[in-house]
Amino acid sequence: MDRPTMRDVADRAGVSPKTVSNVVRGWPAVRPDTEVRVRAALNELGYRMNQSSKMLRTGQTGIIALAVPWLDSPYFAELTSAIVRRAEAVNLTVMVEQTDGIAERERKVLRGLIDAPIDGLIFSPYALGSDELPADLRGPTVLLGERVGASNWDHLAIDNVAAALEVTTHLLKLGRKRIAAIGHQDIAGAENARLRARGYQLALRAAGFTPDPALQMTVDAFERAHGASAMRRLLDSGIPFDAVFCFSDLLALGAMHEAQQAGIRVPNDIAIAGFDDIEEGRYANPPLTTIRPAKDEIATLALELLIERIEDNTRPAQAPVPGYELMIRASTSRD
Repeated sequence: MDRPTMRDVADRAGVSPKTVSNVVRGWPAVRPDTEVRVRAALNELGYRMNQSSKMLRTGQTGIIALAVPWLDSPYFAELTSAIVRRAEAVNLTVMVEQTDGIAERERKVLRGLIDAPIDGLIFSPYALGSDELPADLRGPTVLLGERVGASNWDHLAIDNVAAALEVTTHLLKLGRKRIAAIGHQDIAGAENARLRARGYQLALRAAGFTPDPALQMTVDAFERAHGASAMRRLLDSGIPFDAVFCFSDLLALGAMHEAQQAGIRVPNDIAIAGFDDIEEGRYANPPLTTIRPAKDEIATLALELLIERIEDNTRPAQAPVPGYELMIRASTSRD
């Protein structure tokens, strides 16, 4: 008996081959009753995806690359884990590259895409600005992180402005009136920092406050030590403030440690909020209020976009916006 095809399964289940493909890949867009019907047809016919024949037929390897700035960053570690798990569920192997946020290494990743034995790339640049990203690539690529003007790429980014506005508004609603910000950056690729700064400033202006430049701290990196250093500068300035919005959880954890070392009570004296919802922040003392990007949704969308791009590298670029959630914890609440 000939090996059953995806078309055979679709005919048995009364659906399209695309729906069968979505079920086989594990995409969540299929209705539960339809998925039950398709899985029953898969079992009845004994369908199994033949990766070897697919590779021979299409020239695809079943391997994709993921390039991120730092694997020791909890946010990127958690996101990488989500992407690897999701890829494994759809029979893809992920080759992970660390660029250390260095522009030349990011360029090397893009150059290597042309000849590497991979089907596509999920890429999170840090150092390269939008004007340094090539308009077109020969290989299928999905960009992670906000890159204003990168309209020729499939890319994913949460709404950083809206998220920063929401967490700053939360602090304002608690009665905090002198809200500092830690996380401004001057480097070319720091779009996320600039957008989070914009959301912070918009929230202050909407509440009738003028953003005070003296309360906006610039950092070289989103790391604990830089958050601690920025908090020390704020404290040494003598300028009063009663809350701090940090543009990453690592910055917030460093800032909170420095404040507590100085005898400042969090949140009684100063409320502190972060961004990223890394696991470490949930177990901080006190637990950290933060923005939780939908990492699993980002992983799923990135793989969906990449597989679509592998199958059709001529289709128009897409830029879906994953969700986020404000997680209110004890670092901002006096209760």
